[in-house]
Amino acid sequence: MAKVPDAVAEFLRGKRFAVAGVSRQSTQAANFVFRKLRDSGYEVVPINPNAGQLEGTRCFPDLASIPGDLDGVVVATHPRAAAGVVRQCGERGVNKVWFHRSFGQGSVSSAAVRECESRGITGIVGGCPLMYCEPVDLAHRCMRWWLGPRESAHQPADRRLL
Repeated sequence: MAKVPDAVAEFLRGKRFAVAGVSRQSTQAANFVFRKLRDSGYEVVPINPNAGQLEGTRCFPDLASIPGDLDGVVVATHPRAAAGVVRQCGERGVNKVWFHRSFGQGSVSSAAVRECESRGITGIVGGCPLMYCEPVDLAHRCMRWWLGPRESAHQPADRRLL
């Protein structure tokens, strides 16, 4: 496999993550990300303001209500909610955010990217941990190859890394 971008490697060095947007519908992208991180040995906390438990794990309504430290947050929400999640990260001292996106807009919004920049948060824009957490399935290997040169990561502004 190709070299893992520095921002992705740094993100995945963390031990404890939150995934914003985990749903009651287990087939949603956020749920796949949540399960892959959990199954890869990370401690993962789901965020959904409308559920007390998801994927067999206690769910929290927002970042402020999660006890303990977080090493990063995966944003897999509607793009309109992404900037609010980034603001919560800033208030909480979380300095790494990964905006989920495969094809199309995904969870990315220009307001959320600007929010990362203004707060000094490293924002990975596009792709998802399923493209990098071993074992990587064939579909995500292909997505990594296809999306790699087309996506960007922000550290904090606009350096192309993915």
